Amino acid sequence: NSFVTRTNTCGELRAAHVGRKVTLYGWVQYQRQGLFLVLRDFQGLTQVIIPQDEAHSHVKELLSNAPLESVVRVTGTVSPRPQGQENPKMPTGDIEVKAETAEILNSCKKLPFEIKDFIKKSEALRMQYRYLDLRSSRLQWALRLRSRVVMRMREYLCNLHGFVDVETPTLFKRTPGGAKEFLVPSREAGKFYSLPQSPQQFKQLLMVGGLDRYFQVARCYRDEGSRPDRQPEFTQIDIEMSFVDQAGIQRLIEGLLQHSWPEERGSIVTPFPSMTYEEALAEYGTDKPDTRFGMKIVDISDVLRGSNIHFVQNALSYPHGSIRAICIPQGVRYLTNKDLGSLKESAKSQFDQEIMEIICRPDGSLKSLLTKFLSEKEQSELIQALNMQEGDVVLLAAGEHKQVCSALGALRLLSANLLEAAGLALRDPTAFHFLWVVDFPLFLPKAENPTELESAHHPFTAPHPSDVSLLYSDPTKVRSQHYDLVLNGNEVGGGSIRIHSAEQQRFVLEKVLKEDSEVLSHLIEALEFGAPPHGGIALGLDRLISLIVDAPSIRDVIAFPKSFRGRDLMGNAPDYVTPEELEPYHIQVSWPLEEKEAKKN
Repeated sequence: NSFVTRTNTCGELRAAHVGRKVTLYGWVQYQRQGLFLVLRDFQGLTQVIIPQDEAHSHVKELLSNAPLESVVRVTGTVSPRPQGQENPKMPTGDIEVKAETAEILNSCKKLPFEIKDFIKKSEALRMQYRYLDLRSSRLQWALRLRSRVVMRMREYLCNLHGFVDVETPTLFKRTPGGAKEFLVPSREAGKFYSLPQSPQQFKQLLMVGGLDRYFQVARCYRDEGSRPDRQPEFTQIDIEMSFVDQAGIQRLIEGLLQHSWPEERGSIVTPFPSMTYEEALAEYGTDKPDTRFGMKIVDISDVLRGSNIHFVQNALSYPHGSIRAICIPQGVRYLTNKDLGSLKESAKSQFDQEIMEIICRPDGSLKSLLTKFLSEKEQSELIQALNMQEGDVVLLAAGEHKQVCSALGALRLLSANLLEAAGLALRDPTAFHFLWVVDFPLFLPKAENPTELESAHHPFTAPHPSDVSLLYSDPTKVRSQHYDLVLNGNEVGGGSIRIHSAEQQRFVLEKVLKEDSEVLSHLIEALEFGAPPHGGIALGLDRLISLIVDAPSIRDVIAFPKSFRGRDLMGNAPDYVTPEELEPYHIQVSWPLEEKEAKKN
């Protein structure tokens, strides 16, 4: 209550305050028949008794007629609630304030929705009136928790480990590769700034500059269009260190998260487990495994290798052919035929992958189109390999290794959702399973042209020390010093040890990625002036906080988020500007015909 004219907040009065005269400020959350109202502020709720005597008739009239969500000041005396009327669900439930004077500081007009967490309202409406949505206890808690976590992170990095908090520019130039960047016109004809998708180049240049340890709560920008749980502007905890290796970065982040982790969410155990990219793909079908539950992908190629099943033999005849399966526990009980059909359809539409099902009957025998082609011994080996129990359902896929694993990985997650929707507790909602994924490939084939390569992470990632020679002979086989941090199946951080040799950086850009290195000449030149070995990481703050508070979307932990389509529904941005405003930037807008007509009308 420092610096303000209230004596107390609405959430702090207790029985110990009885008899004290207090001044409260807040919003009218509830009012009942001119007898009492509930006053709310950021910290909680207090019941205020409206006086009924003639001497305070003006106070009664004022508070009885105050519309909900009006801002009021109330001065009165703290009293114990009458016996039997205490409310144990409210921290202030043992007391009430008997109003003596009051003032309506600002009356509220008719609300577009009620300010209550349990009231359903469309996300578009919530975002249009975000300043009202921010009054909800759910958003208040999330934003305050976020603030506490960031403050503890600053404390850990700056006070305990000597990091320097440096702000880097948001107006820069285009970076080759990676996500699309927003362009900002300049007054020089044809020249544009670019909003950086991360401070990547600047933090490396800070290491060249000898700062040794850098961190920033960084605003980042990506023009990714309509993606369900992405934001065009987002926040990273951005970190870079000199003279560090992968293990050093991992230890730093584990300590950082342990230090900043909110007490009310339990504790986290370090060190975090680690697995390679290849292991993650083979066992979970994804590079961000949710390790809170089993249902791992199992390689059954050897079990079926001797069978006479045509599609099995066909798959195994290819260099990277594989037969794999997942076992869905109690699938017979919890999954309907419609569910199984939708799982198969999903694999077909997303991955062009056919799926066969096998059911384990109560007597332990198998029911499937495949069983007539399998001997008793092969069936027994299959049951053993998949650890099948009665009532389990197995989904089997055959084909190219990566495609098979990716399809089964997606089905594993879809199956888990279906099982939980049907009542089977599979994933503990209070558990936090962190995981390091390491040894990613340095390069991947481009989706639009598989004969060309692109960086799996970004073009500044260093090759694995054991694979440096392959960089010049067979770059497709090079592993990288790139590491991702995964939490409950969500990527919450990613980083790498960087290339600090100008020669190697130029080779990667020009020879492997076929990029114009001139765009990065400033960085390459900097590496020639005694650049130290360095590496770093960025944690996605929005996603990390959304997982900590169990929010359905990252939009629920950002004060003023953009919509699914990247629009600000409250301020109606982006918006049109006049030709006169565009003139200094040498830009003319070419309107599609239908928009021309719409503007005329």
